[in-house]
Amino acid sequence: MKVVVLSDTHAPRRWKSCPPRVAEQLRDADVILHAGDVCVPSVLDELAAYAPVHVVKGNNDVPDLVAPETLELDLGGVSVAMIHDSGQARGRITRMRRRFPSADLVIFGHSHIPLDETEEGLRVFNPGSPTDRRRQPYGTLGVLLIDDGSLVEATIVPVT
Repeated sequence: MKVVVLSDTHAPRRWKSCPPRVAEQLRDADVILHAGDVCVPSVLDELAAYAPVHVVKGNNDVPDLVAPETLELDLGGVSVAMIHDSGQARGRITRMRRRFPSADLVIFGHSHIPLDETEEGLRVFNPGSPTDRRRQPYGTLGVLLIDDGSLVEATIVPVT
């Protein structure tokens, strides 16, 4: 299963339409996860043309973007939790373990800083932003490969 992970697309200011390098990754996605700051619902419609989309609400999302604050789902036997803002870096793993005790993987956004870290049996993953790189060298997204109940690969992919 190929899972494309996005966050902080910030439409329409930053995401006018799906960037070509993002679309390349979406074409063979089985599922898309968006960790918030979609900003406007039309982006979700655009993404849904590629694969089923799961999203959590970000701090910049408009009120008519209907999404939960957190989400927990099973993806091919991997327990995945999503939240937009995981808080400060210090204590993040412990905080996320307490908030999502059964999760194997927590996906988050907000900082626009890509991160893939494992500690205390929990993996936390921030795909960065494909459109608003801030102080990062590239806009990025994440790609997860799940096989036989395991996360076999997690990659941060530059798209700018």
